[in-house]
Amino acid sequence: MQTIREVLRLKYRNALTTRQIQTMTKVSKSSVANYIKIYTELDANLDEVLALDDKTLEELFFTKNRLAVTSLTTKYLQHPDWKEIRTELSKKGMTRHLLWEEHKEKNPNLYSYSQFNRYYKQFINILNPSMRQVHYAGDKLFIDYSGLTMPIVNKKTGEITKAQIFVSVLGMSGYTFVHATDTQSTKDFILSHTLAFIFYGGVPNILVPDNLKAAVISHKLGVVKLNESYADMGNHYGVAIEPARPYKPQDKSKVELGVKAIQRWILMKLRHHTFFSVDELNEQINLLIDGYNNKVIRRLGKSRSELFEELDKPMLHPLRANNYVYKEFKTSTVGVDYHVELTGSGYSVPFKYMGQKVEVIYTSTSVTINFEGNIIASHPRLHQAYEDSTLAEHMPSDHEYQHEKWNSRRILNWASSIGIYTTALIEVIIQSKSHQVRAYRDCIAILSFTKRYEKDAFEKMSSVAYEFKMYKIGSIESMLKTKSYLEHYNKLNQEVNNATFKNKHENIRGSAYYSQEKPQIKEVL
Repeated sequence: MQTIREVLRLKYRNALTTRQIQTMTKVSKSSVANYIKIYTELDANLDEVLALDDKTLEELFFTKNRLAVTSLTTKYLQHPDWKEIRTELSKKGMTRHLLWEEHKEKNPNLYSYSQFNRYYKQFINILNPSMRQVHYAGDKLFIDYSGLTMPIVNKKTGEITKAQIFVSVLGMSGYTFVHATDTQSTKDFILSHTLAFIFYGGVPNILVPDNLKAAVISHKLGVVKLNESYADMGNHYGVAIEPARPYKPQDKSKVELGVKAIQRWILMKLRHHTFFSVDELNEQINLLIDGYNNKVIRRLGKSRSELFEELDKPMLHPLRANNYVYKEFKTSTVGVDYHVELTGSGYSVPFKYMGQKVEVIYTSTSVTINFEGNIIASHPRLHQAYEDSTLAEHMPSDHEYQHEKWNSRRILNWASSIGIYTTALIEVIIQSKSHQVRAYRDCIAILSFTKRYEKDAFEKMSSVAYEFKMYKIGSIESMLKTKSYLEHYNKLNQEVNNATFKNKHENIRGSAYYSQEKPQIKEVL
């Protein structure tokens, strides 16, 4: 169902073609066309359709009773001179032929359409080569990192690290944003995007990043798989993401030239500075970026800032009221303890979802767990390992749990079939948890080692683990693999035997003797 939402969003919010949508969503062209046809027949608000849950969306798109609606028409404006014609052609849907026909009505003596095209191409060829691509106002934001980095010196250690330079360029005006970060990680990459949108005062229609790992997981044979966090950011801002083709620099020539210009006009001016943090570096970049954007482009007679205000800015989508909060995604299976594991901590879900696959979405402050597109649990994020967040409403009654496949009685019966030390070890592990069920998964994993190791060996290991309070699965598995428990087990047995031997030796007086009152001996003079 998420695919249907993505198709509708890309089509009606980002105005992408069927082929572009097919490439980005991996859905066949016929299916894309079918989804679009069904939506037009629904006569429904797009936001309302996107907000529907999976079940309702499935019913809407896989039933036949729908109403047909008429589509909207688009009106265009015309301008006579070449600069204005170029501006009009930056709008999606505009064609040269239409502009020529409109101009022909006003001026019957205008030359033929073929000559109109020839003269327009001559005008375009005078411009910077990167502008020979057809760009639309507010349409594409090209994104890349500079190959040239900037050194950052650690004040305490003197260690030098390399700051990564994020560059974004709007396709129509060339208006440029620059931001330095410590790394090219997805988190830093998305932070740079968020700041870029604030800098531009709006959001473009399409993002065109390079195929770096922070944005693209794979891009083969025209099929794109985006990083989940990056795709979620695009969904938050309502922007489409169309990565440049691998090994096709012409797809992002705008930002390639922008990166070169930034290296010359900004980074080279800062080459003699010593920076102790990326914040210091960004302060200096901010002082220089306006000067770069305000430089007049000789062939156009206008600066990037002027072109931005005139062309791109009016066509940008408005910013969301709240900035994007970085999220990470994980698919997990709910365990027998009705919890999902995340970075060493457990988060509960309603008892009925045991054994189901769920999607875990987490930020620095919260954890949300979804099942089939619906939120089933929300928790504050725990930052200390081995802590649990268990909600009372998620817990089953004792009566309910006794009828489940796993419960404490069955686990302890399994342990007692191995030996007394195994039983003692399992009891301690169960008691160590705030909720008994949180120990079930560990206990089952530990007892499952008896399928690979003999019970006698396992019982010996359990005695050592119990004595030295080693309750982690990894530690127990390591002892079984390396048989390191044998040395400790033999020492323990030897101590017990020695103690028994000494206590029974007839010549050993023992503590009882020394506790008796000793007779006083009179001194003989």
